[in-house]
Amino acid sequence: MPITGKHRRAKSASLTRGFIAVSAGGAVLALPLIAAGSASAAPAKSVVAEKAAAPTSVAGKEIAAHKATPTTYSVVSGDSLYKIAQGHSLGGGWERLYKDNRSVVGSNPDLIHPGLKLTIGAKSEAAAPKAAKKSAFKAETDDKNGDTAPRTESADRADRSERTAVPLAEKTAAAPAEAKTVAYTDDLDGWIKESLAVMAEHGIPGSYDGIYRNIMRESSGNPFAINNWDVNAVNGTPSKGLLQVIQPTFDAYHVDGTSTDIYDPVANITAACNYAAATYGSMDNVFGAY
Repeated sequence: MPITGKHRRAKSASLTRGFIAVSAGGAVLALPLIAAGSASAAPAKSVVAEKAAAPTSVAGKEIAAHKATPTTYSVVSGDSLYKIAQGHSLGGGWERLYKDNRSVVGSNPDLIHPGLKLTIGAKSEAAAPKAAKKSAFKAETDDKNGDTAPRTESADRADRSERTAVPLAEKTAAAPAEAKTVAYTDDLDGWIKESLAVMAEHGIPGSYDGIYRNIMRESSGNPFAINNWDVNAVNGTPSKGLLQVIQPTFDAYHVDGTSTDIYDPVANITAACNYAAATYGSMDNVFGAY
């Protein structure tokens, strides 16, 4: 606080901007005179406002980047592509999820099993080449026309149809061959998947989880397991194979296209699932001796 008294300088009046002419060797200099006492600088942009805006922008970018980043999901018992897509609010639903993970799932979208790794939110592999092709075509057209005669939408559609007509025909012709060349591993996982493919062709319901659960209870995964002590064995028809089927049941519910050997894993699974479907609605509904 300033000290009061007779020596206190009186508050100067506001000075207006003006000019003072000073003579120096015959030259006249015009110097601007600016009021010093009451002059104030123009308000600067708030630093606090700038700092407050920056985190919002960065946070927005981080959120957008997070949403665009694919995530990996491990399938658990009871899952389905539909359930997983719904749970993650995936645009495009289970069809999008299957398309993004077809190389992992295989040709049948019902064949997912616990432990399978799925990518959720993967970018479409088909979109990038198509966009690049379209950009290249546009650049070529612009160069030829000097960017003064843009291509019409109808012409672009017609040309696109001509370009894709041959690949689509080739893809349609190649599809059956691809289905025939599906290879299954010679283990429990492969037997179940192959059986599910046969079941799908004959309209027999059942899931990987339901089949696997019952196999582990009945035979622990041994295709040559046989029960020589229960009532069926006493009657001369012991239960055999992965799903412990007796011979009369196997013969009655055998599915065309599979082996007639009751110990054959795929034939045993398929016949047992056919019997379970007729008796219980599906092997998925079986939780004990059947």
